[in-house]
Amino acid sequence: MRQLSVISRRVAAAAVSLVVVSSAAACAGPQDDDAKDGGTAAGDKPRPGGTLTVLNSEPQTDFDPARLYTSGGGNVPSLVFRTLTTRNREDGAAGTEVVPDLATDTGRPNKDATEWTYTLKDGLKYEDGTPIVAADIKYGIERSFAAELSGGAPYLRDWLIGGDAYRGAYKDKKGLASIVTPDEKTIVFKLRKPEGEFPYLATQTQFTPVPKAKDTGTKYEERPLSSGPYKVVKNEGDGERLVLERNPHWSAKTDPERKAYPDTIDVVSGLDSAVINQRLSTGSGPDASAVTTDTNLGPAELARVGGDKELAGRVGTGRFGYVNYLAFNPKVKPFDDIRVRQAISYAINRTSVVNAAGGSALAEPATTFLPEQKAFGHVPYDHFPAGKTGDPEKARKLLKEAGHENLTIKLTHSTEQNRQTSPEVATAVQEALKKAGITVELDGLENNAFNEARWTAKDGPGFFLSRWGADWPSGAPFLAPIFDGRQIVEDGSNYNHAQLNDPAVNKEIDEINKLTDLDAAAQRWGALDRKIGELALDVPLFHPVYKRLYGKNVKNIVISDWTGVLDISQVSVK
Repeated sequence: MRQLSVISRRVAAAAVSLVVVSSAAACAGPQDDDAKDGGTAAGDKPRPGGTLTVLNSEPQTDFDPARLYTSGGGNVPSLVFRTLTTRNREDGAAGTEVVPDLATDTGRPNKDATEWTYTLKDGLKYEDGTPIVAADIKYGIERSFAAELSGGAPYLRDWLIGGDAYRGAYKDKKGLASIVTPDEKTIVFKLRKPEGEFPYLATQTQFTPVPKAKDTGTKYEERPLSSGPYKVVKNEGDGERLVLERNPHWSAKTDPERKAYPDTIDVVSGLDSAVINQRLSTGSGPDASAVTTDTNLGPAELARVGGDKELAGRVGTGRFGYVNYLAFNPKVKPFDDIRVRQAISYAINRTSVVNAAGGSALAEPATTFLPEQKAFGHVPYDHFPAGKTGDPEKARKLLKEAGHENLTIKLTHSTEQNRQTSPEVATAVQEALKKAGITVELDGLENNAFNEARWTAKDGPGFFLSRWGADWPSGAPFLAPIFDGRQIVEDGSNYNHAQLNDPAVNKEIDEINKLTDLDAAAQRWGALDRKIGELALDVPLFHPVYKRLYGKNVKNIVISDWTGVLDISQVSVK
């Protein structure tokens, strides 16, 4: 049983690490069979020192803990910002656990999980040597409500009592009464409804302590005060160049999760993905001690890497909680007819879709909305079996029954070449449905326009490509935003594409949210996924696989199922 407590965390992590899941544990190449210390070969143990270079395509913009929206605190951000809880920094399934960070445990709930209490560890300090106190965490959260610091995870507005009306620390200096700090080491959160997964939320950067006296508003991102193992010494071009050096007041005794081996972290962004992979494969100079946190290998690059034993040994493979799917809006005809939605589900050719997404090395076919990992509560099901290449005859039969033979529909997609919501995947869907007598007209939109179209509740497309990733490894942030009718947003970003508002579904979401036993909750999320799947409101297509190169001098590779990518808080360099 996985309980949210410090006592059971290590036992639970050991238990789940023995489970073999269908997506397989994350790995770091051929050396893993004999690896120790998280992917470092025996006799070559990690050691402190050196500079780790991070080569990225996307800049680390908005480097303010209030404005960041990251899973588990993010990769680069978690080197600077510590939070009440954090993700377990271990390989594979064990890495889906939530563990203490600044707090002594993962939180103590009251009987109905509407109140969570945390106690801070002893000896916590900022980079300037001043102590970290509970009031700083309260203030850090309150400033995140300010309009000028928007962008972070939205859950606290919904969960905290009074959060929906609070305007932030700059306009409402009294603060939130639902966050109480009775002393310097205790902080209590009072929620308007039960939330058994509050410790997962406490990994978000909004839970970073910020001393009120050091807050510089929108300029804080330029020089935030570090509570983690590294401090910011340079931030240029709005995160295009970020240089981190050791925080002399960080104590490993209070932080067993982050190893922090390198002396310096040099983050260089704004690079072309092909350039990044070329530099990592060549490994000249500083690039020998480089990694990427956002750039995958493409199909052509994987083919080249596969023929080079040395390069193949430097590929990290991981899986993050993510699903790519076809979305229906039943308010748009003919998608109001479940038989039409079912027919499309039967007709889909997942083999061609996977190939369009980069091939089986980069995508795994999906028939469930939840990812195929235990932490999410995955329950295998396939309500509309299409096999590997589709069942066009079954689709034609359903369409005939519905009076929709020779159907013509429009599929909205992005024009961005991302191999997820892009023209290649849309074309694969078009060709599969053609065999079932369905003519698909492709409607390609520039990415911003595409996102605006798919996330609107008014005049949105009836049929479009979409994708969703989890804020933490559980069914809650996967199913609630997409299928909870109370989360339908009429005038803003609406993620409930089907605009489903089923009282039974809403009630089950509330009941599961009361649970602090994560094993029990996971089982019910899986059962709910299966139940919703019968409604044919979407067609799961594939779950992505991440393949990323790292430099030849980079050691101690850890890739958890929480993030699916190399954890830079664990690596060392020669």
